Amino acid sequence: MTELNSDATTGTTNTTTTKKAVANSGKQDDTINYSEQFSKMMRTVNETLAKVDWTQMGKYGKAAGIITVVIIAQIIIKGVIDTINLLPVIPGLLELLGLVVVGQWSWQNLRASEKRNAVLEKVQNLRKEYLG
Repeated sequence: MTELNSDATTGTTNTTTTKKAVANSGKQDDTINYSEQFSKMMRTVNETLAKVDWTQMGKYGKAAGIITVVIIAQIIIKGVIDTINLLPVIPGLLELLGLVVVGQWSWQNLRASEKRNAVLEKVQNLRKEYLG
């Protein structure tokens, strides 16, 4: 990293290398981790949302706010998932974990006829509750 110093009295420009800036920038990258950045961002979002007077907003304002928050949350989730995918072992382990969980749930809930019928009844009740 270079720094340009200009001297107004002599009209000359000096180019110097700042070793401290280079050393400190490497340390800053190591010390600031993602959890701290996420915590700072969430604090800022929470403080901003706490300042909003939601009783003054109409239904369109609330809908726009909810949509904005959902979009921001999706961007954050995409960033986290992309970061996880960059690590070579983690995606495969997460897939294996998903298969193990589904297999265990299936073994516990679909092995016996009574349990299969209970799961089917739960699904039908949820369908009636939400779809009418």
